Amino acid sequence: MRPGIQVRPAQAPDLEALVDLCLEARAEAGVGVQLCSDDRGRLREQLAVLGSVEGGRVLVATCDGAPAGLLLCRLMGPGLFTDATVLGLEAVFVRHDLRRRGIGHALLQAATALADEAGATEVFAAPLPGARGMQRFFARLGFAPAAAHRHVSTAALQRRLTQDAGALAGARGAAARGLEDLIERRRRARERAGAEPAGEVRQVRSMSMHVRRAVQTRRPSGSSTTTS
Repeated sequence: MRPGIQVRPAQAPDLEALVDLCLEARAEAGVGVQLCSDDRGRLREQLAVLGSVEGGRVLVATCDGAPAGLLLCRLMGPGLFTDATVLGLEAVFVRHDLRRRGIGHALLQAATALADEAGATEVFAAPLPGARGMQRFFARLGFAPAAAHRHVSTAALQRRLTQDAGALAGARGAAARGLEDLIERRRRARERAGAEPAGEVRQVRSMSMHVRRAVQTRRPSGSSTTTS
């Protein structure tokens, strides 16, 4: 760590400086709304809550006594599906004019010490989309891709779910109607198949009757007479 750079747990007097750092990070990010609120009062409250909840940590880095960066993280686990404890980095930010002085490394060294002390076996980070500098920074430190995050607005998700539900209901209705039509066609086919033998019997009987009548009315071949 370079002389003049210090990393320590944030205290109540640091809140305003931390809010300034959060707002600066939000303004720099292309997707600031995913990073934090733009309301100072809410930011103060959220930072205070993170620092007080179990596993939550707020670290502040200073350069020559002035706030220069922050790191927000949480220790997670063991949980329902895992026995491991991990450290999740929620935000890492260094003021633009103080970069390339080792402040980011100092923040990560402090976070690593927290992980080691808590027995965390892995450290996870989710840099914001578009934050290429931070992504390169994590890559240089050995962070590898672990999962892909996707996001959608609640309103858009609700609309899509409603559309899909309507389409699914329509498909089910069409399938039910198709099944009913198939059953009806088969019923009619069975009725026709059951009626056809009776008709054939009547036709055979009628033909037999006509043959018998023709035989009975036909003259014998020896009944003809001749004259001399």
